[in-house]
Amino acid sequence: MKILVIGATGTIGTAVSEALTARGHAVLPASRSGELKVDVEQPATFDALFAAEPGIEHVVCCAGSGSLVPVDGGTDEEFIQGLQGKLLGQVFLLRHAIPQLPDGGSVTLTAGRIPESLHGSAFGVLTNAGLEAFVAAAARELPRGLRVNAVSPGWVSETLVALGEPEGGTPAADVARCYVEAVETADLTGRTLAP
Repeated sequence: MKILVIGATGTIGTAVSEALTARGHAVLPASRSGELKVDVEQPATFDALFAAEPGIEHVVCCAGSGSLVPVDGGTDEEFIQGLQGKLLGQVFLLRHAIPQLPDGGSVTLTAGRIPESLHGSAFGVLTNAGLEAFVAAAARELPRGLRVNAVSPGWVSETLVALGEPEGGTPAADVARCYVEAVETADLTGRTLAP
């Protein structure tokens, strides 16, 4: 299968690309800085990428960012930027992918899990829960046997190590298995997978 992986240069995206390649899929790695350029905050880049790379059967999005803005702090613009980078960007990706994918194709998005004790977690919960609810509802509306799922990875071990926290989290390779399952399981749709 020909699979577009957005955010392929990050920790999770790299692991997902490697896992899919190891299973014999043709992976197209895309990112803001890679050879195949795409930015989830710029929906026009989706259309340009689909036009340049016809025949994509599945899309996996490991990109999406948003800072943890406390409810009682930050600016409205910071909230909007986070919604665009994490939630709306992935919603628009699905919308732009629908006419490009063949029957039975899929889109796998990335939600997440934020510890409630973390200051600013309410914003993270908003974006992740919103994305998960969208995936569940959108799956019922997709035409032609198209599928949409999300993966909620939580903290990744390699990221924690980079932050000076040598314990905890889930290895990126274990997280990647959820993305592989979402792509390869033909009757899986509307679900959020977690390692």
